[in-house]
Amino acid sequence: MSRALSIEIRRSAALGSALILLAVGVALLYLVDETGWSTSWMQLVMAQRLYLALLWPLALAAGAWQGRRERQSNVTELFASTPRPRVQRVVPTLGAMAVTIIAAYLLMGVVGAVSIISTAEYLPMAVVAVVAVGALALLAGVWLGLAVGRLLPWLATAPTLGVAGLGLLLTIPAITRPRGWLALVFSPIYEMNLPDAYTTVPGRISAAQAIWLAGLAVAGVLLFASSGRRSRFAALVPVALGAALAITVMPHQNRLVVDSVDPVAKELVCAQDEARVCVSRVHEGLLPEIVPRAREALTILAKLPGTPTQVHEDNTTYLPYVPAPRAADVALVPIRAGKTSDLTAKIVISVFASPYDCDKGPAWPDALAAAYWMIGRQPVADAPDDAPDVIPDVAPDVIADAVIRWQELRELPADQATAKVSAVRDAALRCK
Repeated sequence: MSRALSIEIRRSAALGSALILLAVGVALLYLVDETGWSTSWMQLVMAQRLYLALLWPLALAAGAWQGRRERQSNVTELFASTPRPRVQRVVPTLGAMAVTIIAAYLLMGVVGAVSIISTAEYLPMAVVAVVAVGALALLAGVWLGLAVGRLLPWLATAPTLGVAGLGLLLTIPAITRPRGWLALVFSPIYEMNLPDAYTTVPGRISAAQAIWLAGLAVAGVLLFASSGRRSRFAALVPVALGAALAITVMPHQNRLVVDSVDPVAKELVCAQDEARVCVSRVHEGLLPEIVPRAREALTILAKLPGTPTQVHEDNTTYLPYVPAPRAADVALVPIRAGKTSDLTAKIVISVFASPYDCDKGPAWPDALAAAYWMIGRQPVADAPDDAPDVIPDVAPDVIADAVIRWQELRELPADQATAKVSAVRDAALRCK
């Protein structure tokens, strides 16, 4: 069997299809939005699942192209006349397409892992389930494509099926609205877009999706191996059974992934040589580059009495909204992989800024002016691309106003400037 499988891989469309999927998958990872998955393993595998929007239709088309091979080669009647059952004859083809397509999907993840393996240390078991469901989706797609290609062995079948697969994935949310949980059953890409660092996919969701996709895969095998009308009708059984079981297992609530948070990923982990600097577990691998910048920020803040003596990552989640615990001696700062070069300024600014849910704290120009008076340089010295990570949606006139107030602080005597900066800090503290 292994020899037959290797021959099928070399002579069929399996290897070429896998290479195309791999090339498209890697291009999507690195050319669309690398920052969307650059923090954690869960973000990476969810990005892979999102890109099934293109990979799954390609798997369908690849299967359909391979499925028409017998008719294209005019050997259908010849094979039908042999005593060997069709079920045995199709096993190498099914295996070759499955092995190569799944290998391409896994290799796509490996290529993405190269970028985060040095910093992403937290690897939850849910990652394995998300990857397994993605691979199962491609398996079901390519086997279903084989069946359709065999039943409709026309030249236009493969591209038509690919376009239809893409359209189906894009319309499932609209078809199932307002039952978003139902879209999550039938679509492997639903709610997988741009998760934050603490997002997870609950086990029941992966289990329900796996049941449905397994039923779809079995139906594809039965149709591809069928030798009569009765066996083709039998292929409807695993589809109906898989759908019924998946709907039963899936929690009947909307926004299941969007509102799911991994509490372990949010747990704070402190640096061994600097207990005053703590980040969430999902960002533990970033501590070596965060600690020196945090120390620098704490040294700057030490010039003003009553400022924080610790730096913690702001692990606030917004869907659902759960704010990070606040304390007067702790500076909370958001952390993003690849965005730590200006972390010193971010930490200092966070000490004078209002919390997300407070409308009565100091104005942004005052907070920026106070922070950069402490730092000792003009607010506009920060790179514009980094500003949104610290000050969301800041208009140029706000920064210009901050520069004017910073200059006013610089012109005041030291004691008066310190008093004004302390007042900004007190206003931020009152905003809890």
